[in-house]
Amino acid sequence: MDKVGFVYSEDFFKYNFGEHHPLQPIRLELTYKLMESYGLLKNSNLVIRKPVMATPEDLSLVHALEYIDAVRKYSNNPQDIVGKHQRETFGLGSLDNPVFPGMFEASSMAVGASITASELVMDESNGINTAFNIAGGLHHAMRRLAHGFCIFNDVSIAIQKIRVKYPNLKVMYLDVDCHHGDGVQDTFYNDPDVLTLSIHQDGHTLFPGTGFMEERGKDAGKGYSINFPVYPGTYDSVYLDMFKKHIPRIMVAFKPDVLVTQLGADTYFGDPLTQMGLSTSGHYRMYHLIRNYVKQYSKGRWIAVGGGGYLMSAVPRSWTLALASMLDVDLPNAIPDDWIQFYEQKHIDEPTPYELRDNNYRAEEQILKNPMYSLRIEERLDAIEKYVDEEVLPNI
Repeated sequence: MDKVGFVYSEDFFKYNFGEHHPLQPIRLELTYKLMESYGLLKNSNLVIRKPVMATPEDLSLVHALEYIDAVRKYSNNPQDIVGKHQRETFGLGSLDNPVFPGMFEASSMAVGASITASELVMDESNGINTAFNIAGGLHHAMRRLAHGFCIFNDVSIAIQKIRVKYPNLKVMYLDVDCHHGDGVQDTFYNDPDVLTLSIHQDGHTLFPGTGFMEERGKDAGKGYSINFPVYPGTYDSVYLDMFKKHIPRIMVAFKPDVLVTQLGADTYFGDPLTQMGLSTSGHYRMYHLIRNYVKQYSKGRWIAVGGGGYLMSAVPRSWTLALASMLDVDLPNAIPDDWIQFYEQKHIDEPTPYELRDNNYRAEEQILKNPMYSLRIEERLDAIEKYVDEEVLPNI
């Protein structure tokens, strides 16, 4: 079996917008501890690497120099942002993206970790075909804008770094976060060698209000930006049917040399910021599908990053299942006692989870009580199928 790279550092915890912000670094600590409790971090096929902070040259592959300088400036002196015009703040200092000391270094470390993951996969000499950076997936950051909890766009930068080193390679980016991957789409909107596919809650109902099927790319990149906006409440079975039906066909048509995935866990049915209906069992099945598609359609290369997820009891379970899928390991469903104790010691204001793979019984009840609930969701998936058949596949 090929080896799996896992990029991790406690420096990830420094990407911290404050105790009242939805993006809490403890979710990464909880994830690491759950992986450890299950023995995944001692798996003989796992290679753990510490990241190296991205350089300014790396950041400039995607971001404007004046934006990089602003992040550094307000990182060193956060109080300087007070009273500044928004032209000078580039989205920094907002409720979504408050400034904090060390922001530049923490953001650069998240980028460096995704670069490290991509380098592990692209190095043919080390036997590593898959790598995972749980601190990555900051997919909303734009060239000159901090946006949606994201300061630097680690995913776009890692992909650009691949494109510079291997100009003839084709990269497919698959984003399953509940929010549209707008920053990555924007970066590669004109590039026919990077196909971006985002599956997300419909932008009419959720930030950032984009990601519609009409967003197809521009100029040479026309047809290589693909969006599947699904309705709130979309649950495991219909989501996975869509996934199985369309992802392989798109990969066969595009023929990527590497698959990059953003594995945001905020499609979970209990997430406080979103309204989707997936369970951790659904996530697990999706990760297995991705692993199989990578083997068949992207030359075995898979670079994975984290992303959203704002329920502390769900994110660790989802991403532990992702790593288990990468390692082809079946885990017991009962969560280890030592992790439960660790979780409860953190005094998290959520019920303690005892099962790794759960189910969305709420959706099942809704389907029984109201058949129209399911019908509306399936109608959107019918529209996506028509879109793939008539607009996507003929233009790749």
